[in-house]
Parts: sequence; C-alpha cells; structure tokens
Amino acid sequence: MGGPKNGRFLSTESNKIDEPFKVEEAETVNVPPPPSEKLLVLGGNGFVGSHICREALNRGLAVASLSRSGGSSLHDSWAKNVTWHKGNLLSSDSWKEALDGVTSVISCIGGFGSNSYMYKINGTANINAIRAAGDKGVKRFVYISAADFGLVNYLLKGYYEGKRAAETELLTKFPYGGGLCDSLALASNNMKLSSSSSYGPLPFKDFAFSIAGVILRPGFIHGTRTVGSMKLPLGVIGSPLEMVLQHAKPLNQLPLVGPLFTPPVNVTAVAKVAVRAATDPVFPPGIVDVYGIQRFSQQMSR
Repeated sequence: MGGPKNGRFLSTESNKIDEPFKVEEAETVNVPPPPSEKLLVLGGNGFVGSHICREALNRGLAVASLSRSGGSSLHDSWAKNVTWHKGNLLSSDSWKEALDGVTSVISCIGGFGSNSYMYKINGTANINAIRAAGDKGVKRFVYISAADFGLVNYLLKGYYEGKRAAETELLTKFPYGGGLCDSLALASNNMKLSSSSSYGPLPFKDFAFSIAGVILRPGFIHGTRTVGSMKLPLGVIGSPLEMVLQHAKPLNQLPLVGPLFTPPVNVTAVAKVAVRAATDPVFPPGIVDVYGIQRFSQQMSR
C-alpha cells in the first residue's frame, strides 16, 4: 500500500482511493456510581419522613420507605426516586423484606389516640422495627422521638411511655449509644474537629461508630405541612418561637413549667441531622436533644 497523500490512502492494486475510517467521538456521559448505602425510612410519606427522604436523595443515597399506606400522596418529582413499601409494623413479618440490603434506618413512626393505641404505635411498632433491623445486620438506626414537656407527659402517658420504651430498646439493640449528647460540648471550640466526615466537622476525631443507635428528641417541629390539598404553614408560629426560645435555655430548667419553653425546630433541620446521623460513621450515638439538633444543623449550614 502506498504512503499517505493528502490524508488519503492510494491502493497499489487499483486506482481506487480508500477513504480512512471516520471515527466519531462518543458523547461523554457522566454516570454517577450506584449508591453504596441504602436508607429505609419508616413513615417516609409523613410530614417529617418525606423531608428525610428528600434530604437523603439529595445526599446521593438509595432510599426506600415503609408505611401502612405504601406510596406517597405527594406529587413532587423526588418521590419517584423512592422505593415505596407497604407494611404494618404491628402485624405480620411480611414487611421485613423491606430491610433487604439496608445499611441504615430512620424511624418517624408515631401517632396519637388512646393511651393503649399511642403505646402500640410509638412503642411496640418501633420496638419491632428495631429488633428486625438488628437481626438483619443494619448498622445504624435513628429514632425520631420527642422532647419531654413536663406536665404534658402525664396527659399523653401512652405516647411518652411508648417513646421511652422504644428508646430503651434501641440503646439495648444498638448498644454503642446511651449517653446524652450535651449540646454545649458539641459546640465547644476546644474539642478536636473531625476531618474525615463528608458532611463537615464533628467534635470527634479518628473515631467511628460501626454500629450505632441515635435518638433525636425535637420539640414542636414546624414547616409547611401538607394535609390533603391544603398546605399548613406551621412555620408562621414555629419560626418566631424558635428564634426567641433558642436563646432562653435557662427557662427550660424551671420546675414544672420549664419544659414548655423548649424551642421548636424546623423540619428541614431535623431531616438533615437525621440523615447525617444515619450515614456518618463519626456521628456520636446516643440521645440528641433539641439544642443538639440545632447545633448540628448549624454546623452543616456553614
């Protein structure tokens, strides 16, 4: 074959001119790697749960939800990226298949009613989930509990007894928790900050919790809540109260009425901290009060 001439090849066997192969450059498509972590949100179609699902998707996680109704009534685009499971934590074991491949769980299960019903939905249902998650080898379990409100606890006896029973079970099944995360300690500038967390600094360095149970105890959670076709702007009340009461912590220590001064917290803050607690191995296990939730949320916003 002859040498190249003007970018073409001349055949020695004939006068035919052979055109070189035209190689078209393929379009570069950035395909993200498949998520290595899968999060199951119990009650993911509720007010708090839906915000948690959306936050987890924004973090690049594979997200599934389990609830009695199954799918979400929300028409937001993100909802299409959630795997929706239908199941009842108080009935058969058929819902346990939702735990397949799950690395962490966040439970938003709770409700109001008679004392016996409140104990079942806040206590027994969550206890069943905690035990099943432990048996399946789930590494991190985050439970959205509730702050103490003093005298209110007696009026909602079944609600709070159920919550505390679930907390006890979580700290037993996922034993690396157990201590109250003091919000003042978390905010201390004297503590070494972790550089290994993908979320930002945490007050623990070179220390990871492979198995952990985390309990979040928010007070009143505010934000825009969807009820049917209506949107309730709870932030109209909750946001100003949060601004005032977060700086009035000493009032929270008053006898009897002190817990009534617990500041509200935005649902977005709860969702961000819950997802971080479920996925960040250096997030400290144990109980995080409303002030701790606010501190962690502020760290993530910096």
